[in-house]
Amino acid sequence: MRTRGLLRALSEELFGAGVPLYSFPRVKSLRGLGMSDSDSYAKVLREKFDYKNTEFHRAPKFDIGEPGAGESGSYDFLIVSEVFEHVVPPVEAAFRNAWRLLKPNGVMIFTAPYSLKATTAEHFPDLHSHTVAQLGDQMVLVNRTREGQIQVFENLVFHGGLGTTLEMREFSEASLRNLFTAAGFQSLRIFGEDYAPFGIVRNENCSLPLAARKGEFSFTRENAAEMIANWQRLLQRKWIRLGDKLGVV
Repeated sequence: MRTRGLLRALSEELFGAGVPLYSFPRVKSLRGLGMSDSDSYAKVLREKFDYKNTEFHRAPKFDIGEPGAGESGSYDFLIVSEVFEHVVPPVEAAFRNAWRLLKPNGVMIFTAPYSLKATTAEHFPDLHSHTVAQLGDQMVLVNRTREGQIQVFENLVFHGGLGTTLEMREFSEASLRNLFTAAGFQSLRIFGEDYAPFGIVRNENCSLPLAARKGEFSFTRENAAEMIANWQRLLQRKWIRLGDKLGVV
């Protein structure tokens, strides 16, 4: 359900309507970046856009904590799904870096578990030099703070199974709004309504897909020209097939 919501948000933000994934127009002049996106949609996005999917632990590697200066202002859209709850603190840096990666009219499509509480629950606020280790029959996190204090945390939460991706925090909706605003995003839309064409029926009012805009979206002339040319080719192929069926020469 969250993936359907994410793709609906991407479609609405890029095209102004809920277009099914496989019907997205091919616009290679639109540049996008994914962070550990599912192959269920990443493969199609590579066909449709100038899009690359990245990973944190394997090639093509990308770290939102240190994205590199050369990437600033490069992307029309970012897809950040189930990532920022795992970023080491301070998470504010990840939001600022995402804003920097976008072009002036870019958008970030975002999902993460969040609650309706007043504030984010930061599990390891003093994280500095740390490791996760096996202790008996459980995993523990051992941290040395900047002041040299040793901390040991038990009852860790991993997403995707024990020992894979450690949960650093549980966001709250209110805190997310503040984080996006502080990073420089101009607007935030929460996609919380049911949407029958995508089979989206909500049974919760939290952890919903978000779209954070750096600026109002608009197609460049290059984007528009490419879309028009692609639609013309598509219509031409349809007319040719129709002519063949009717025996028109």
